[in-house]
Amino acid sequence: MAEQTRADLVITSSANPEIKAVKALATKKGRQQQNAFVSEGLRHVVEAARAGWVIRRLIVADTQAPSPVMDEARQACLDAGGRVITVSGELMTRIAKRDNAQSVIAVIEQKTSPLSDVTPEPGALWVALESVRDPGNLGSVMRSADAFGAKGLILVGHTVDPFSIESVRATMGAIVNVPLVRCDAAAFLDWRASWPGRVVGTHLSGPHRPEGLRAPTPTVLLMGNEQAGLPTEMARACDTLVRIPMRPGADSLNLAAATAIMLHGLAGGAGGLE
Repeated sequence: MAEQTRADLVITSSANPEIKAVKALATKKGRQQQNAFVSEGLRHVVEAARAGWVIRRLIVADTQAPSPVMDEARQACLDAGGRVITVSGELMTRIAKRDNAQSVIAVIEQKTSPLSDVTPEPGALWVALESVRDPGNLGSVMRSADAFGAKGLILVGHTVDPFSIESVRATMGAIVNVPLVRCDAAAFLDWRASWPGRVVGTHLSGPHRPEGLRAPTPTVLLMGNEQAGLPTEMARACDTLVRIPMRPGADSLNLAAATAIMLHGLAGGAGGLE
């Protein structure tokens, strides 16, 4: 088993500055100031480390059993110059602000990519979300994007913080596998003008159905927000508009569900799924 080092701490008080810094990540201001976010659960922490994310702090409940996976997470944190902090189960509950908290919590450095990283590789599939408001929806979309092999997410406009605790929890760990690009609407539309692939969007006036969308063409799936859908300017930027059929009288689909349906239609050619 790994030996303790001076980077190991045992903390018993919620007033400790290290604990206060972790708890501050529950707020958008705290995440912006520290350029970090919280991820819960040993498996998700190890997946983040293996995907190249920087683990700044590892908070471990004193009930966590030793294991090779625990050693891997701990070493990843130490290799990044971070600290491993042991706390009681009660203090872990306060940090997580939930009962039955995970026994391992990581503070991970945020990272996003520029629009220039969205390259038109053959068969590439990206998801663009315009002004999404609900963190649970955003997290669920990230989870679906990961499952269907999308290259990443483009967050357009005033989209909810993808690194919020609610959003990260909804991803079920997928956030570390899905590159994130952030831009305003003007930058997206300017970039789209030179995008050599296609842009597929959903719209109530869309003449097409989700079937038959699979193609080897580089594709951006553009989805509007929960209330208004795609603005007119964004809809005009699409090569293809799709209307997901529903029974008469049905109001609408949840954004995450609609995106999953669209990804299923697109993934055969774009995402490379069989």
